Amino acid sequence: MTNNHQNRMIKNQNIYDVVVIGGGPAGLMSAGVAGKNGAKVLLLEKNDELGKKLLISGGGRCNLTNANPDHRDFISNYGKKGSFLFTPFSIFGTADTVKFFNKLGLKTKVEDNFRVFPSSNRSQDVLNVLVRYARDNGVKFKFSAEVDGFKKSENTITSVLLKSGQEIKAKKFILATGGKSHPETGSTGDGFKWLSEIGHNVIKPNPALVPIKIKEIWIGDFSGITFEYVGVSIWQDGKKIMDKRGKILFTHNGLSGPTILNMSKDVGEVLKRGETKIAIDFFAGIDQSVLQERFIKLFEENSNKKLRNLMIDEIPSKIFLRILDILSINGEIKMHSISREERIAIVNTLKKFELTIKGLAGFYKSIVSSGGLDLKEVDFKTMRSKIFDNLFFAGDILDFDRPSGGFSLQLCWTTGYIAGKAEV
Repeated sequence: MTNNHQNRMIKNQNIYDVVVIGGGPAGLMSAGVAGKNGAKVLLLEKNDELGKKLLISGGGRCNLTNANPDHRDFISNYGKKGSFLFTPFSIFGTADTVKFFNKLGLKTKVEDNFRVFPSSNRSQDVLNVLVRYARDNGVKFKFSAEVDGFKKSENTITSVLLKSGQEIKAKKFILATGGKSHPETGSTGDGFKWLSEIGHNVIKPNPALVPIKIKEIWIGDFSGITFEYVGVSIWQDGKKIMDKRGKILFTHNGLSGPTILNMSKDVGEVLKRGETKIAIDFFAGIDQSVLQERFIKLFEENSNKKLRNLMIDEIPSKIFLRILDILSINGEIKMHSISREERIAIVNTLKKFELTIKGLAGFYKSIVSSGGLDLKEVDFKTMRSKIFDNLFFAGDILDFDRPSGGFSLQLCWTTGYIAGKAEV
């Protein structure tokens, strides 16, 4: 059935048990669950296709969830606000998610740090399973459906208004429009605007899990270089503010990768206070004195070679040559001619390769956004609004911070499941 034909069929039907706004992971989950429970469901999607952001998640592989068996440790990844999630995750947790997808025919695998992916490494397979689940449970879809807001009567939502002028009534409404990250996929913060208009409190969204832009223009020379395990520290006024270890990726204008993304929100806060530096320790876990001894030996073994031709297993030559340039050390000299001070300076820079932070990359590059609906206005046993009896929420519309690693999608599956199952 074509989307246009389905849209025409829907035009003449304006009362539903449930209307879901948003065709991403949270919206599809809630729609499918509501349909399975016997509800007449309509899902409204502003794009002409479903799950645009889901398709690009996990680099196109879709990190479904995080299988950390320690319940408290898992929830700690959501910070202080994680306390709101103890009940939801006890209703539908990570193990339930894996069972849900496996039962629908999607095979999964667990990789490092408990990250769960489809065995096929294809996010399209995850989307196909969700859409089929919704269709099999009778969910109707209306595409290119731009919502303009809600109509309300006291503590009840009576209908949703489309920009086309159409008004759609329902007994229950589920808002799953996402945050503001990757607006090109449709997440433009519309849901925040509608909620504010009807009296809900929305915490201003900011980019989170976002690459960091660097001032040094030569950073682009390193684009595509990755390190599986380095130390990353943030400095301001000569003081270390925070540090982490893990994987990083150099981009055309800065730094990305899991470690950088997970630090980015805090970095954004530090930047508000003034100039901020980021330092990379390419030999994390190796003591400075041990590394000095290693380089003494390395220079002795290659004493007749030019310094610029030194091969260091862990460091690409582009980065080593840049360090020589930063330190104003002549790469044409033979290694037996290098001074003790120059050798110490090289090792020090490899342990603390300092860059100046220009800013964060913004919503277009952020995996998720922080901010959103004030959590105090939600009943987390049902995902129901505490202001409107028949309005429910699912996914990134909620004001939760979380790292990369499957935590964002698990939030979608859990809240979507609960919102879809809740009765009005």
